[in-house]
Amino acid sequence: MSSATIHPSAIIHPDARLGSNVSVGPYSIIGEHVEIGENTSIGPHVVISGHTRIGRDNRIFQFNSIGEVPQDKKYAGEPTRLEIGDRNTIREFCTFNLGTAQDSGVTRLGDDNWIMAYVHIAHDCQVGNRTTFANNAQLAGHVHIDDWAILGGYTGVHQFCRIGAHTMTAVGTVVLQDIPPFVMAAGNTASPFGINAEGLKRRGFSAEALLALKRAYRTLYKSGLMLEEARAKLEEEVKAHPEIQPILDFLAVSKRGIIR
Repeated sequence: MSSATIHPSAIIHPDARLGSNVSVGPYSIIGEHVEIGENTSIGPHVVISGHTRIGRDNRIFQFNSIGEVPQDKKYAGEPTRLEIGDRNTIREFCTFNLGTAQDSGVTRLGDDNWIMAYVHIAHDCQVGNRTTFANNAQLAGHVHIDDWAILGGYTGVHQFCRIGAHTMTAVGTVVLQDIPPFVMAAGNTASPFGINAEGLKRRGFSAEALLALKRAYRTLYKSGLMLEEARAKLEEEVKAHPEIQPILDFLAVSKRGIIR
């Protein structure tokens, strides 16, 4: 707890490990098996419990529940984990749960994520880097979210779904199947609405790359081909346009089928 700034009303278990320059606000509770990296700030009325490891330079605002047991009736007290990376912003009233023994036993949030208020990340979710979750985005158990994905407010994601890199969902989207990389989705249930062209431009994708991704989207969604036929065509296209390889990689691991 060297050089940490702890409000007198906070309750810190003596075995918790806090790095240098960690700050903990009033009435927050830090449990026995918690590890918090340097320069992370914990606001007031935050509860961090379980076997939870939090990296450095995170900002966790007030009224969050981090590392509580899964909302899963099969959970029987196993020592599962929650791991949070570096430089994340976690706004008010979020709930992140531990993993379960039925999966890898760990829930993960990567680096540089922007998590707005009332977000729920359930047991065994795997969230990548540089994602944005708007207010009230909700992940059921075992969901995978790849890098740079943006979830609009009130997006709900069904358990075991996978959302690819550079995707974007509109407000109120209900995701019951997987969303391939680069795709924009909206609706209840989610349907595809082209590629996330504006977001890709902001991230430095070239005009040629955008054109290749638009062609790949048309192959996948507008050609009238069955999915396996579309995959075969994409495997030919990728030889000249490696930018579309993430789509093929995603289709190879998709288990719930993709949105149509």
